[in-house]
Amino acid sequence: MDTTRRDTVIIGAGAAGLHTARLLTAQGIDHELIDAGARVGDTWRERYRSLRLFTSRRWAELPGIRLDIGWLAYPTGTQLADYLEHCAAVIGSPLRLSTRVTRLSLADAGRFRLALSTGDELVADHVVVAAGAHRVPVVPPFAGDLDPAIRTVHSVAYHGPEDLAPGPVLVVGAGNSGTDLALEAAAAGHPTTIAGRHPGQVPGRIDTPIGNLIAGIAVRRLRGLTLDTERGRRFAAEHRGHGVNLVRNHLSDLDRAGIRRVGRVTGVAGGRPVIDGAEQSDAATVVWCTGSRPDLGFIDIPAVFGADRWPDHVRGLAARVPGLAFMGLPFQYAVASPTLMGMGRDAEYVVRRLREPAARPAGAAVRIA
Repeated sequence: MDTTRRDTVIIGAGAAGLHTARLLTAQGIDHELIDAGARVGDTWRERYRSLRLFTSRRWAELPGIRLDIGWLAYPTGTQLADYLEHCAAVIGSPLRLSTRVTRLSLADAGRFRLALSTGDELVADHVVVAAGAHRVPVVPPFAGDLDPAIRTVHSVAYHGPEDLAPGPVLVVGAGNSGTDLALEAAAAGHPTTIAGRHPGQVPGRIDTPIGNLIAGIAVRRLRGLTLDTERGRRFAAEHRGHGVNLVRNHLSDLDRAGIRRVGRVTGVAGGRPVIDGAEQSDAATVVWCTGSRPDLGFIDIPAVFGADRWPDHVRGLAARVPGLAFMGLPFQYAVASPTLMGMGRDAEYVVRRLREPAARPAGAAVRIA
């Protein structure tokens, strides 16, 4: 077993981790990136193939590194994955791929010990956890009661129409991913129903020049909804556990595709999904688009978490564990925090304050899942 000493270790080489690595590199701070993927960007390559982001080029880029698509274009998941791989090469940080952190614990003198899946370990003065906000699928507790004959897939694991069984499809969750997958199922010839609360929709079409301009205005608004403003705190409370407004897809798109829209799936009866407490679905496939959460089970430091097992933090800085920080958490500081358009600002704050525990802002720690 080899042990390596670092000033800072970043867990995760996605956009959040690379924003952090870029700043550490610029300051000449010794650091290393750890990522479970075989290639940088693999978390995006693992998403459904038809995915196209609704963060345009100018908001998706890391400072000084060009994303080589049209000025008003929106990258696909694969394009973003390849771009992040390019960013990692440009930044040049030491990088371990195909490596998981199996345990993060405290070592002596306030340092951190990271046990790796390779059998090696790292000892670090500082750790930034940027392991991704969408790693563990979330499904309702009754999901396990479905008839085993019904094929089930979560949006985190869905790749394309080949994942759907012949016959009707029920998409549970009416947010952006849910409407994407419902439209794809309908286009592949499946009678499709989408269930869930309509989250509202952004006016206009973002794939037009005018829509792109409107989207830019909306981005600035979202970046301004921070947890140190009354509006931001209210927005966070109102949207906890819910997705954001539909951005690219509209209800009219669902209607034109012949997709049936219904209320919530409230349970399971006789192995079949129950809609609005009464109607039973005849779906051959249920696609769960019911959210996901970070995988933080490797953190073996009880003081990191509150009673709900969510990190206690102030703008990403662990409230009770100096030297530990998070990147990309939902509502870490703003509505935009877990998005490409919000990570850069959060990274600047985390890198600036990570070594100044006495200077952390006063106030209650934040736990917003």
